[in-house]
Amino acid sequence: MLQPFRKITVTVIALLLMALTACASSAPARFYILTPLENAGQEAQGTTSKPRASIGIGPVAFPAYLDRQQIVTRVGGNELHLAGFDEWAEPLKDNFTRVLVENLSYLLPADSFTIFPFRGPETMDWQVAVEVIRLDGALNADVSLLARWTVYDKKDNEMRLTKKSQFLQSAAGPGYRELAAAHSRVIEALSREMAGSIQVLSLKRGTP
Repeated sequence: MLQPFRKITVTVIALLLMALTACASSAPARFYILTPLENAGQEAQGTTSKPRASIGIGPVAFPAYLDRQQIVTRVGGNELHLAGFDEWAEPLKDNFTRVLVENLSYLLPADSFTIFPFRGPETMDWQVAVEVIRLDGALNADVSLLARWTVYDKKDNEMRLTKKSQFLQSAAGPGYRELAAAHSRVIEALSREMAGSIQVLSLKRGTP
């Protein structure tokens, strides 16, 4: 008496699995990337007549919860959500570091930028170490960047400034594309604060 029921159950399960497989295959992953500040070519500061510096960026530390391809959004104070089909196109830490360097290269009159780990005999005037404590947000809401960063004067290997900065940027729409753009804008804000601080330190020292 139970045999027909078992056959029906197996058939239903098989159909459900086929439907789930079809749904998964019909929703391709979407990939996003951080971008440097807009009109960056027009924002470069300094001239060739001014002394220029060599700047090292790093180490850059990221929290473990961001060490994944899926875009992380914050549901509540203690709850995170991993996107099902929306991912970063490369490790977020690498993308963050490259965009930060590119922004600073436009904002500061520097001869060169080096990314940690530093190799070779090249000397640096300044080193900026960064610890990202938080970099996430919610769809159609704010993206938050909380970072602790330190500037070292490599002339005497002394710490000249350490600061904890927080920036918020609203996503300009409900989707992950707008969320990624807001991530880029909080990195731009951090870049501008770093650039301003390094320029002040350079003026106080009187050399690059």
